[in-house]
Amino acid sequence: MERLRTDRPAGGSPPGTAAAADRPVAGVRPGGAPAPAPAPDTDTDTDRPAGGARPGIDADTDRPVAGVRPGGDADTAPAADTAPAPDAEADADADRPACGRRPGGARPEGLAAELALARSSRAPGPDTSAGTAVPTWPGPPRPIPDPGPAELDLGTLLRLSLAASDASGRLRPAASAGALHPVDTELVVGAGCSLPPGRYGYDPLRHRVHRLGRQPDGTPPGVTAELSVTARRTASHYGHRARPLLLLDTGHAAAALFLAARATDAGEPEPVLDGAAEHPLAAVRVAPPGPADSSSSPSPARVPAPGEPSAHRALPGPPLSRAPTPEELLARRSTPPPLAGPPSPDALRAVLATATAAGGDDLRWCAAVGPPGPGLVDLAPDGTTLRRRAAGEARPTLAAWAAGQAWIAGAGAVLLARGCPEDAGAPHIRRAHLRAGFAVHLAHLTARQHGLAARPVGSWQRADLGAALGAAPGRDWIVHALALGTRHADEENAP
Repeated sequence: MERLRTDRPAGGSPPGTAAAADRPVAGVRPGGAPAPAPAPDTDTDTDRPAGGARPGIDADTDRPVAGVRPGGDADTAPAADTAPAPDAEADADADRPACGRRPGGARPEGLAAELALARSSRAPGPDTSAGTAVPTWPGPPRPIPDPGPAELDLGTLLRLSLAASDASGRLRPAASAGALHPVDTELVVGAGCSLPPGRYGYDPLRHRVHRLGRQPDGTPPGVTAELSVTARRTASHYGHRARPLLLLDTGHAAAALFLAARATDAGEPEPVLDGAAEHPLAAVRVAPPGPADSSSSPSPARVPAPGEPSAHRALPGPPLSRAPTPEELLARRSTPPPLAGPPSPDALRAVLATATAAGGDDLRWCAAVGPPGPGLVDLAPDGTTLRRRAAGEARPTLAAWAAGQAWIAGAGAVLLARGCPEDAGAPHIRRAHLRAGFAVHLAHLTARQHGLAARPVGSWQRADLGAALGAAPGRDWIVHALALGTRHADEENAP
């Protein structure tokens, strides 16, 4: 068993690395006491606090808790008002992730470079304009008709997955970092749907569609929702940290469509999360009601191999403890902190099982738990019990790594998706993050079905969990997380 220890600093080791037997927990002072941190400032349905401040920290800095970097050094983080200029910091090795260069010394390029910068300790700049919340689709808006007999009810499918439930557009069934909702949806409609066949752009604020043209030849019955992003919306607040969040949000949107299909009488949904293309990033095909077409549905026992063509790489539907109800999907919210109280072993096992089944082969899953036996746990090979994989209190480290969100140190447990090595290519990066968002969204539903409070956590800096456990650095990064608790914020704050 690996052991997380806090009895000595990391010394000259790279951030998050040291010999396993003497491993400090980043962001925790010697003796195991967490460094002091500012209290979180939050609102009710967002992954950032109200008033423009970033999660769990003051409004003008993303420094880790009390200035502690994930290597454990408390006196080396720059003050908020003395951060290096962007041009200087972009080339500063000190502000890059551990082992931030590829083999042979080459710097990453393209999407890999964007991910490396998002993982660094560099703070985003001031907020900028997010632009419009919906693309300017051509043509007049059209209502979505009620379905006829044996037709797929597109109106209900979209209302349970992507439609906004408030005028601002912040409250939706799909989670989004900062409630900025960058995901845009085009619908390729075939026969058997409540809309005539064609290609449509969807407006989630007005729950209307705009006809864009004909459907491609060979479009199967049902609908394929193609998901792309307007990066400006997320970058307006998160700056250079936006790219992984865009991918995670797309995975959440795909999961919301998947669950909406499961909650209605639609055919079995088929999410495509292979990461093969930038546009669309993902797709979800939903067949009309009726017997599934076995010739086009993937085997539920098989995850397609990475080398297969994308047209045949629909992700098999993961098992759920029970089908969701429409009411559960519409009520989904990210619980505001704090999320105190440890989940029961049965509830935590169910959440881990859902995430593991939904996440594909690129990710591994574990959970950080607190006293009386703090450490990391994962599913045993039989899938029915938990096993301890590392000992030691990890939650203060996670708080430091997650943009200094101090409340995470007191969460009842934190589900962690890890993987996506620093030398991963663009398809691997996209696939890992899409599947992480997809799996965390399904795990969130499982948590709520077990009476837990839950909140996704998508922004991670220097979060090299593998190195913190003694493995080679740069191979096993935290990709996404779900904080869990048994008590909601209103219960915590009640007199």
